[in-house]
Amino acid sequence: MKTKTTKSGSMSITAWIFLLLASGLPRILLQEVFGYQVSADLGAVIAGSVSVLGLLLTFIWDDVRALRSFFILFLVLVGVEWFVYTKVDQLPFYQAWLNDPSFSVYMLAEQSLRLLVTLAIIAVLFVIKKYASAFFLVSGDTSALAEPVTWMGIKEGERWNKLGRNFAIIISSGTLVFLILAGRPPLDIVIRALPFIPAILIAAALNAFNEEMTYKASFLSVLEDSVGKQHALLLMAAYFGIGHFYGVPYGVVGVLMAGFLGWFLGKSMLETRGLWWAWFIHFWQDVLIFSFLAIGSITPGG
Repeated sequence: MKTKTTKSGSMSITAWIFLLLASGLPRILLQEVFGYQVSADLGAVIAGSVSVLGLLLTFIWDDVRALRSFFILFLVLVGVEWFVYTKVDQLPFYQAWLNDPSFSVYMLAEQSLRLLVTLAIIAVLFVIKKYASAFFLVSGDTSALAEPVTWMGIKEGERWNKLGRNFAIIISSGTLVFLILAGRPPLDIVIRALPFIPAILIAAALNAFNEEMTYKASFLSVLEDSVGKQHALLLMAAYFGIGHFYGVPYGVVGVLMAGFLGWFLGKSMLETRGLWWAWFIHFWQDVLIFSFLAIGSITPGG
């Protein structure tokens, strides 16, 4: 007779194997190690095939049945992302928006595509989890106690209303310093970017919501009960981090930085049972990032 511990171990190992195979890791290895360029279609086929195999496994192996919701969610995510980013974004009006030189047009067009994916994921989560609070689509207890983390200086009894505010300042300040050192934009260009502020704020708000809902809250909600909070948090952070290998900063450093941020923001969701602090911290970081993107979209002397 199998014990609960044995089943939990089976689910955790299975979740890790399938998540890594369905993440961007195979693409990274094929491109960086073997020099084989992986198209968006092939990447979707790999991730989709892994998700289907995982889903089938839950019907023939009782020990991992509790992972069925996870594989369903992942399969929907892969399918919707493929459809939105290979079909919807090719529609003539979207092509016109995406190729528009104005930051306000192309950035909001990009965010509307991401919102389509997020809305599909929310619809699936309502079917699976029934209530918005079950997948963190609520503000939560914003002053909830934070679990102590010695190496981060988070002490016993500290609450998220202080921790979230402080971390928002720290991560935003670090991002600003990095962007200034990397870009050093001229003052006249910065002034010319001021009219983009409304678009920057809208894009930052949408992007923070899309990423926190689609890649963090969704994963945590379908993994927490099957593999436990800690494994769910690490699985989500691993997937989020790997997805930033080709981001800025590039490579392993980008993976570690995004993975850590994903872990911390996921921790805020699990402990407050809501989206507020994850969204708030992400929003202010994105305000800075999108501000520099807007500045970079301006042609000097134009």
